[in-house]
Amino acid sequence: MKKAVHDVVTSILYILITICLLPAGVMAQSRNSDVLVIDGGTLIDGNGGTPVENSRIIIRGNRIDSVTTQGRGRIPRGATVINAEGKFIVPGLMDAHTHYAEWMPELMLNNGITSVFSIGSGGEWSLAHRDAINAGKIKGPRTFVAVGSLAGGRISALSARSGESGGLSGRQVAMDAESAIAITRRFVEAGADMIKVHRGPTIEAYRAAIEEAHKAGLPVVAQPIGPTVYARDAILAGADILEHAAGVSVSIAANPERWEGFGNIERHSLSPLPFADMDEAKARDLIKLMVDRNVYLEPDFIAMGRGYHKDKDKFELMDYRLLNRHELSYVPEANRQRMLNTYNHLKRYGPEEYEERKKGYHNMLRFMKMFVDAGGKVMTGTDTAGWAVPGQGLLHEMQILQYEVGMTPMQVIMSATQIIAEGFKVLDDLGTIEEGKLADIVVVNDDPLEDMSNIYDIEYVIKDGKSIDLTYTAGYESPFPRGAVEGSAWVRALGNQSFQGTEFGQPHPGISAISPNIKTQGDESFIMTIRGVHFTTETVAYFNGKRLKTQVESETELKVNIDASLVSEVGTYPIVVRNPEPMQRPEWGEGTSNKAHLLVNYRY
Repeated sequence: MKKAVHDVVTSILYILITICLLPAGVMAQSRNSDVLVIDGGTLIDGNGGTPVENSRIIIRGNRIDSVTTQGRGRIPRGATVINAEGKFIVPGLMDAHTHYAEWMPELMLNNGITSVFSIGSGGEWSLAHRDAINAGKIKGPRTFVAVGSLAGGRISALSARSGESGGLSGRQVAMDAESAIAITRRFVEAGADMIKVHRGPTIEAYRAAIEEAHKAGLPVVAQPIGPTVYARDAILAGADILEHAAGVSVSIAANPERWEGFGNIERHSLSPLPFADMDEAKARDLIKLMVDRNVYLEPDFIAMGRGYHKDKDKFELMDYRLLNRHELSYVPEANRQRMLNTYNHLKRYGPEEYEERKKGYHNMLRFMKMFVDAGGKVMTGTDTAGWAVPGQGLLHEMQILQYEVGMTPMQVIMSATQIIAEGFKVLDDLGTIEEGKLADIVVVNDDPLEDMSNIYDIEYVIKDGKSIDLTYTAGYESPFPRGAVEGSAWVRALGNQSFQGTEFGQPHPGISAISPNIKTQGDESFIMTIRGVHFTTETVAYFNGKRLKTQVESETELKVNIDASLVSEVGTYPIVVRNPEPMQRPEWGEGTSNKAHLLVNYRY
């Protein structure tokens, strides 16, 4: 009898302890269930309709099974239940313009961003990282990638690669329609989710790339800020999305000759200056064209207005406090400093130009309100990790859209959810909370329709049907650090240095590229080509510290044998080459090159 009583007491204690260990508001009816229920709360489903009080959302696996109210239907036996009484439920937020990096996952997810669109040039890395996230191998927001971008000849000095190179990474030069088609097809075949056309290509290249992308069912994101194509021509060519609202300012300028060649300089891509010259009639005409052709604008106000924001001091303090948390010491210092300098960046200009840029920023805000009022579709984006803190920067952007542009809170929520999904052609799966869609959901404690600043107060983030742990992990690390080759600019400078014959000592070597730069776990042995500068008969390559059999083809090319045992585990592995001392010019180093990296991908 005593034993029976003891067993009952033990069981009760076990149940109580289990309940206490669950996150606040979450009740598990049984363990190991793939059913999650969000019960109660006001549902703002992303479609723009009247919010639904006392909602009940049932999730099975990673999909939404049903969306009803508490008075209809039953909670499935064994489901995990999140009590959302008194809270507000919105679709998972999206950042329509990122340059995604491996250190961003927690910053994104913890701030409610469950999907990102990486409009950059990550090449093979971006594909591997996307697939690993989507397969659940790596923590992170759902990721959509452009892989690389098409650029004009002027951009070649800014790290572009030849369209004939056959690679994926970087800004690839599309000099004509033929090369634009070839590059676009290469991105499509690699698995790109969108095609990015950067500044510089001719209008013929624009048209060819857009037509080829549309044949594949992919949206085209454009940055038409010249010096050849601006917004109007890009729209007429069929571009779907204008990042930074690029080229709009020049297309509506009262004095277009003033802006001839604008876009030749990198910093012009985020300059609000030409908006100061806005012609109202031209603005209305361009807005009509965009609305008629269903073109989406992604303005990046958090980046465009660096220091002009109404809530500048609030944003700056929030970013400072977040980035100085000890758990986030893994954020690269260069990125940390750049993001924290955002709000003072434009102070470097003289008083006259500072005021003209400020006028341009405010005209851009006004233009965007005109666009929205005419039925135009705005996407939220940040251009992180350039000028905005990943995750939190998007929440700042949403506040700007309400309090500076003048959009309604419902319009803002849709701009961060449904409109982005629609523009990127993923609305069948994402962007709203509806039966059959992927279960990406955010629960906040106060009503964002009353005040968009309530969007910061996040209680739960559901991604792919699972509740995310909203803590930060000191020392967080991805198995796929980004960057195939470090120090490319340094290698170019090294290549311009002259050295005498090796009888005077060895030159310092540098790596500019490796091929292949990605393999799959368990691949067979293979030969890698290493390209660079200052290779000699005594140059030796190393893989993760292991000396490799090295064949010197020329002063700029090596062949090395990579044994299958070296690619048996997933990861990113450093590759260097070394020339023996003495060095002819020791100021360039002691004989070890910059690092390249081979990414060993998961085998699915």
